[in-house]
Amino acid sequence: MTNLFVTAAPANAAHQTLTDAQLYGLCKQYGQQALEARRKFIGLLPEVYRRRLYAKKGFSSINEFAAKLCGVSEEQVRLALRLEQKFEDKPVLKMALTSGAISVNKLARVASIATSENQEYIAEMAKVLPKSALETLVRDVKEDTRTSLRCMRAVPGHGNPQQSSMGVKSVEWEAEKSVNALRLDEDVREELSELQGKGIDISSLIREMLDRRREELAQEKQKLAEKENRRAEMREMATSREWRSKPSRYISAKIRRQLRKEHGNKCTIATCQKPATIIHHTQRFALSQNHDPNFLAPLCREHHAIAHTIDQKYRQEWQL
Repeated sequence: MTNLFVTAAPANAAHQTLTDAQLYGLCKQYGQQALEARRKFIGLLPEVYRRRLYAKKGFSSINEFAAKLCGVSEEQVRLALRLEQKFEDKPVLKMALTSGAISVNKLARVASIATSENQEYIAEMAKVLPKSALETLVRDVKEDTRTSLRCMRAVPGHGNPQQSSMGVKSVEWEAEKSVNALRLDEDVREELSELQGKGIDISSLIREMLDRRREELAQEKQKLAEKENRRAEMREMATSREWRSKPSRYISAKIRRQLRKEHGNKCTIATCQKPATIIHHTQRFALSQNHDPNFLAPLCREHHAIAHTIDQKYRQEWQL
């Protein structure tokens, strides 16, 4: 017992001399290495199962083999074996699984939307996006597919007459449900009903109001855009280093109010109902160096991550 303590003492003493930053750096380094090794181990399991290597080495099952050698759960073993079969016609995703390049948990999230045509795109997204953003991406793809199918069924003459008719009724029903879901104050309802009773076209009245709102928003946005562009031009024209100011990433309160007036407080992706937490530059700020509201979009955290998948630096930050 004394010998063990003496042997361990130098290592403990070495760790005690580390700063907090150094200790955290080591923890992070070893943790990343462990996660990478675990992914690679799980990627080997389909071949281990195929060869019955676990039985040759004295294990009662593939589950015991995975648990004792790497602490992998039965659920993850089943997932790895199932995904390997599902990706049989998707070599890019199969390689991502068996090589350990992407975790089984991420691959399981995208498996439902993966095809032989989009497998490269899906693999790239699974590599760079966090799990929450992947789930959002999957919902978006499924929603786009459902919308396309509804539109196809709604086209008269597309498919058999009964299907086309059902498609039209489905679209009409969803539109009616959406209108009925509008939350209007009681006094507004009463006034609209009264105007309609007088023979006034309520739809035209509301359309005029919406057109006027769009026009006012466009004018406000144009003024703010011109102001931002003038600031950028002045910075470019400054010849003296002392006079040349560095572009600020701070978005002014006026622009934030304009965006909130136009988009509300939800993510601007039509199918998303999450709160907008980040204002995304659709033109990269590093290139434009201004906050032109025509190129700003309030997004939720997940859609912001998806929007930035083309930025290699951003990808690396998400993977840490």
